[in-house]
Amino acid sequence: MNPKVNFFFNKETKWQKAYEHLRLILLDTEMKEELKWGCPCYTIDGKNVVLIHGFNDYCALLFHKGTLMNDPGNLLIQQTKNVQAARQMRFFRIDEVFEKESIIRSYVQNAIEVEKSGEKVELMKTDEFPMPDELLRKFEQIPNLQNAFEALTPGRQRAYRLYFSSAKQTKTREARVEKFLPAILDGKGMDDV
Repeated sequence: MNPKVNFFFNKETKWQKAYEHLRLILLDTEMKEELKWGCPCYTIDGKNVVLIHGFNDYCALLFHKGTLMNDPGNLLIQQTKNVQAARQMRFFRIDEVFEKESIIRSYVQNAIEVEKSGEKVELMKTDEFPMPDELLRKFEQIPNLQNAFEALTPGRQRAYRLYFSSAKQTKTREARVEKFLPAILDGKGMDDV
C-alpha cells in the first residue's frame, strides 16, 4: 500500500467500501500502487495498467490498454467516443465488486499480461482528427495562427481539434475558435488558459 494514495480510500464517499475491496484485489498482484491524476493507479515497470476512479452513478476500474484485452463478458466500456485505448469496468452497486471478484481478478490478470506483452495500442495520429473549417478559415485570416497551431504539442492540437469540431452548430464552433485564438498564438493548450 502506498501511503500517498490512502487519502483516496479514507475519504467518505458512497463508493468507499467498493474502492477498498478493489484496492485489495489489485494489491494481490505484482503491480505497484501509485497516485496519478488524484486516483490510485496500478503499474508494472512504471507503465499504467489499471486505475480506480468513481463518479456519481458508478465507480470503475479503468484499464489503460482495454482495447487490447479479452472481454468475454462484454464488461469493458469506452468512456467517451474519443477515448482510444482505455476501457472501463463499471460498478453501479457496491456489492457488485464483491459478487464479481473472480471476474475482476481475471480481467486484471489479462491487463497485466497485455502490458507485459509489450503490445501497443494503435492510436490515431493528430492529423487524422477532424480539422474544423472554422479554424482553417482563421488560418487564412491570421498569418501566424497556422504556424502557432502546428508548433503546439500533438496532444494540445488534438484537444483543440476535438473541442472545436465537437460543437454541432457553426456558430458554436466559431465562438470556440475565437475564444482560444490568443492561447494558440501564445503556444498554450486549452488547459493552460
